[in-house]
Amino acid sequence: MELLESNNHEIGNDNSTLFLLGGVALVVFGAGLVISNPFVRRYLSRMGVGNLVQAAIPDVERYFRLRAM
Repeated sequence: MELLESNNHEIGNDNSTLFLLGGVALVVFGAGLVISNPFVRRYLSRMGVGNLVQAAIPDVERYFRLRAM
């Protein structure tokens, strides 16, 4: 009986992991479709999103250094 209960629990974890990874894949795919549109690219270049990303890189590096401690 315990074997069946633990097996059901593992199946639940596998399903939730599968749904999570599927959702992440859909978000990445959707973002790729949006960014590949020339109108969106033009709009983002006018907004200066590249500059925003370059400004955020030092903060991300600092976060990873703090997390590694």
